[in-house]
Amino acid sequence: MTREQIIVEVAPCGIDCSRCIALLDGETRKHAIALQETFGDSFGRFAERFAGFVPVFAKYGEFREFIDFLAGVDCIGCRKSEKVRCGINTCYRSKGVDFCFECDEFPCDPEGIDDDLRQRWLAAGKRMREIGLEAWYEEMKKRPRYE
Repeated sequence: MTREQIIVEVAPCGIDCSRCIALLDGETRKHAIALQETFGDSFGRFAERFAGFVPVFAKYGEFREFIDFLAGVDCIGCRKSEKVRCGINTCYRSKGVDFCFECDEFPCDPEGIDDDLRQRWLAAGKRMREIGLEAWYEEMKKRPRYE
């Protein structure tokens, strides 16, 4: 994987945009659309009937609501979006770097990120700095996206 390809897939903070559930062109959205097509618009009435035999079908409405949400996501990624409210998204641009770890001020105290994101951002940046972007990317791709 080249640096340019990694930049397309990974946000400046080190979060893997390519496997995010909110990505417009992501796998999750594609699978959700496939599920919508598989179940169609009228499966709900079958689920109601099946619920008498298999209780989990009583939850089909909630499942469908979740699938519809995932099929409707529209994020184009932090690097392309002007809507992202994360302080990292504006900071990396002003510093002229591709990733936070490349900045002389890393680690800093970015605005607009919660404690969970801060911990992931810090760990990713330190690891990228330690082993290099390409090696970090290979490690990252082997882990579940939401760990």
